[in-house]
Amino acid sequence: MDALQIQHRVDHAWWREIAGQLSARNGGGNLGLYFHISRGADERRHHAYPDNVSPTLYAFAFEIPPPPAADKAAATRYRVSTEEDLRWRRCNIKSTALLGNVMHYQFGHSKGHNETLLYNQTGELTEAAACNVFVVRNGEVATPPLDHQKLPGITRLLLLDILHRHSDIPARERVVLRSELADADEVWITSSSKEIAPVVEIDGKPVGNGEVGDVWLAAQTLFAAHRYDY
Repeated sequence: MDALQIQHRVDHAWWREIAGQLSARNGGGNLGLYFHISRGADERRHHAYPDNVSPTLYAFAFEIPPPPAADKAAATRYRVSTEEDLRWRRCNIKSTALLGNVMHYQFGHSKGHNETLLYNQTGELTEAAACNVFVVRNGEVATPPLDHQKLPGITRLLLLDILHRHSDIPARERVVLRSELADADEVWITSSSKEIAPVVEIDGKPVGNGEVGDVWLAAQTLFAAHRYDY
């Protein structure tokens, strides 16, 4: 909101109350809560930010499936495409202006794939259309560092912290090249709904041996044990 100059004071107690009401009115259980703040409604169409408007707040609850189990046999296996990242240079802002992401996602979907991994003009991985990306090689986990090209995902943040705190698995934030995908032992995509999702095929070619990996199993086991510590 600061980046978009939306004037709204974040009151955590107020948001917690709204979250509680949404959960109670929808019967509790395994719910996701969605919060959306827009700049507000004005009486005229004008490209400049309108003055003296109050932000519009919108929220709803929705049922979500049980979290993924740390089980190779039960894991959803993702097959993805790759494509050059053609979005704008402020992808670190979480906004509803997702046309670029939607078009990249559609590119993979049209090929029968579950996601699209993106890379910039210099061949560096950025993220996926709706996820962050991790690459595993020789037991080391790597993910691209945060900058204007990537959304700082919550699952990405938690996973890095959990691996650092609760395991001996080396995990680094570093530049990851698209070319590294060909030699990767494992590739993961992460998001709040997917948690840590193993990618077994990229552009029709298997990742590693084409199976869900042992490092994924260890990481998902740790994530399931510690995701609610925060």
